[in-house]
Amino acid sequence: MSNFHDALETRDPAQREAALLAALPAQVRAAQATGAFVELLAGVDAGSITSRAALAALPVTRKSQLLERQRAHIASDPFGGFSALGWRALPRARSAQRVYQSPGPIYEPESAARDYWRLARALFAAGLREGDLVHNCFSYHLTPGGLMMESGALALGCTVFPGGVGNTELQLQAMAELKPDAYIGTPGFLKILVEKAAETGISIASLKKALLGGEAFPPSLRDWLAERGIAAYQCYATADLGLIAYETSAREGLVLDEGVIVEIVRPGSGDPVADGDVGEVVVTTLNPDYPLIRFGTGDLSAVLPGRCPTGRTNARIKGWLGRADQTAKVRGMFVHASQIAEVVKRHPELLRARLVVEGEMAEDRMTLFAEVAHGEPDGLAERVAVTLRDVTKLRGAVAFKHPGELANDGKVIEDARSYR
Repeated sequence: MSNFHDALETRDPAQREAALLAALPAQVRAAQATGAFVELLAGVDAGSITSRAALAALPVTRKSQLLERQRAHIASDPFGGFSALGWRALPRARSAQRVYQSPGPIYEPESAARDYWRLARALFAAGLREGDLVHNCFSYHLTPGGLMMESGALALGCTVFPGGVGNTELQLQAMAELKPDAYIGTPGFLKILVEKAAETGISIASLKKALLGGEAFPPSLRDWLAERGIAAYQCYATADLGLIAYETSAREGLVLDEGVIVEIVRPGSGDPVADGDVGEVVVTTLNPDYPLIRFGTGDLSAVLPGRCPTGRTNARIKGWLGRADQTAKVRGMFVHASQIAEVVKRHPELLRARLVVEGEMAEDRMTLFAEVAHGEPDGLAERVAVTLRDVTKLRGAVAFKHPGELANDGKVIEDARSYR
């Protein structure tokens, strides 16, 4: 039996990169055919987007923009012009099979494509195989979580029990009687089920495999489950993008999916950071039905060096390292990560910066700490301070650091105030 879901996972990295970049122009054209990207990518020659540098020059689209456009166009197009799918009398070539509502509310489409969200790859890496019975505890109500996972499991040839969320006693009864091979759901609910089973003497010993998502999955919980006979893995997926990355038996970061182009950018900007630096995960999906170009997830991560010991050759990321959408309210004014990125952009001497807000309530103090490569050029601190005031409308001090002195954690704004 193969150790890989398909041959794509073991491609030569150069071959993979060439294939992804070759697919970019068509994907940009598909996006430009939708209402939203007609505006967002106005003036862009799709045929010229054939490199990562060209891709990085395009704007990052954020969930807040998606929500704004959906609200503005809800009567005529609930997807806000971002999707090639629809179901009303729209100029669409294809019909949506389902439409979902995520918090916001944001509406997401699903086509009839097999394994639309590409979750089969993550499920396979977690050990699920054809013929397994899968107990699916993601929600089937409003949001796509349950059917995202179900579509991947069905693509593998598994049978699915749609457990959904809650109803712990009934879930355990089904597990005891049907004896599923695998669990899909959040880490927290799996822990509740295992503890409740032990407390009530119900046997769920058939459960040996699990794919988890939706919450943090700390190593301590992974080890706790392993002690009870369950090998659990995590994946990183969203309703907008489908699978982004997944864990393998190597337990060394998350391997990127084959159907997306992932960049790590400086929070508040669209500028890619060096491999190993923490930044925001920005994803371009190759899904023509929902062609999101440079979609900002708001999540922080970093690229891991080297390749996965399992033989998968795609790049890896460290997993979820926090949120990139950092904001602080200082003296009654909001300061955003994008503003700090703008300050850095205006001064090429600055390599990386972090705004630290200190003091007690009503006595806020701002200091912009910035790394510079070759000492402190004359007058740079004063010029940066002026830019900081112009951009944020707030006064702040400026202090310089040597390269590498600022923590590599993706944090652009640090709120160190005392709220006692």
